[in-house]
Amino acid sequence: MLQRSRTLPCRTHHGAEEERQYFQVEVQTKSNESEAINSQPSHSKIFDDDEGLKRTGTFWTATAHIITAVIGSGVLSLAWAIGQLGWVAGPTVLILFSLVNFYTSTLLTTCYRSGDPLTGQRNCTYTHAVKAYLGGKKVFLCGLIQHINLFGVAIGYTIAASVSMMAIKRSNCFHKSNGKDTCHMSSNGYMITFGIAEVIFSQIPDFDRIWWLSIVAAVMSFTYSSVGLVLGIGKVVENGGFKGSLTGISIGTMTNSGSIVTPTEKLWRSLQALGAMAFAYSYSIILLEIQDTIKSPPAEHKTMNKATLFSITVTTIFYLFCGCMGYAAFGDLAPGNILTGFGFYNPYWLLDIANLAIVVHLVGAYQVFCQPLFAFVEKWSAQKWPRSEFVTAEINIKLPVYGVYQLNFFRLVWRTIFVIITTLIAMLLPFFNDVVGILGAIGFWPLTVFFPVEMYISQKKIGRGTSRWIALKLLSLACFLVSVAAAVGSIAGVVLDLKTYKPFKTSY
Repeated sequence: MLQRSRTLPCRTHHGAEEERQYFQVEVQTKSNESEAINSQPSHSKIFDDDEGLKRTGTFWTATAHIITAVIGSGVLSLAWAIGQLGWVAGPTVLILFSLVNFYTSTLLTTCYRSGDPLTGQRNCTYTHAVKAYLGGKKVFLCGLIQHINLFGVAIGYTIAASVSMMAIKRSNCFHKSNGKDTCHMSSNGYMITFGIAEVIFSQIPDFDRIWWLSIVAAVMSFTYSSVGLVLGIGKVVENGGFKGSLTGISIGTMTNSGSIVTPTEKLWRSLQALGAMAFAYSYSIILLEIQDTIKSPPAEHKTMNKATLFSITVTTIFYLFCGCMGYAAFGDLAPGNILTGFGFYNPYWLLDIANLAIVVHLVGAYQVFCQPLFAFVEKWSAQKWPRSEFVTAEINIKLPVYGVYQLNFFRLVWRTIFVIITTLIAMLLPFFNDVVGILGAIGFWPLTVFFPVEMYISQKKIGRGTSRWIALKLLSLACFLVSVAAAVGSIAGVVLDLKTYKPFKTSY
């Protein structure tokens, strides 16, 4: 008789349990007809060591997930961020954050397995890893911060997508009226449209099934980043040289909104810029979930480290090109979204392509960030109500091209409600990007630095007071100060937004 491990599978896809039972019966039947030793290879081709279905992720699918998560529409605001810090501090800070994020990511990848890096028990989510290495209240704290951030990102992406959809509509409106029509419109309809699309894509059962969506999203991110880069180069050529200064926007400068930069506002702007750069790389929140899709051998952390190095190198080069070229094109008046600096109708068609690419990218990025949250709720529910057919039952539906789709009513209802709630909050608080900045500030230090450092110290048994222990603690302290500073800057932005806030009335 074939022996089974008692370790529960990391996967939360309900159909996996049914398939496991089916294959177990099949393997056991065959084992009665032949030697058990011949059954083991057949079994290993179907299941991984945790009894979950075989993982199929590769270097390229992991890279696509990372690029989709890292290169968000925030790349378009890097010109503004560099504009606040200047030619010296801007690129330097950007590179420093890329190095810090890569280093802490390598610490986190080693925590995927407890014990042996090839055969140790899998920690398939961030909270599983924290529970294995740190335990106690830190598990609850980690889960709370992680899931609040994922929820906030979903709302922020809904807002960002609606802004890009409106930009397409406005550019065409400006083109038709030759700039005579102000083309103001409400964002509500566009947020609802994005929400409907996410209700559909949210029915993809689990992280493994969205690899193709991540690849499309990654291509889209390069598309709109490239458009911004090309337009920036064109603007520099048109200007006959580079704009900007060594120290960034000067006190007394008249901004695009008509206000004059005061010493206090210069400080807030610098802190917000610091936060924007720090959070541009923050994908640690879903790193282990991405790693859990990778097949082995080789050891998952080796493949993940290669994917991380490649992805962060590529995105940093893009960030530097887009941010620096945008600052060179507009100088101190670099806009928050670099695409808006080129006007609405010249060349309007190229801007339409860029904004459409942003929307498609955000559709995929929404899923990359929300799938771990979906999985957490569904796994908890399946454990809470294991006998409920509403929660656990799967109905096989044959679909053209796709094949057999397994419909689960709980997944359908809960994910739909989730998307509706995030869409409504986005409509109610359309300046929520600043609030997401606060959530990001809260999440950057603990999720990107603190927990990876603490788990690594525990895993490697690094002694207190040793040089390596001190270096890791100093890194954690420095990033904590950055998070606090960025949170202060984001709060200042929210205070300014509240002065002109009208619920459900925002238009552009």
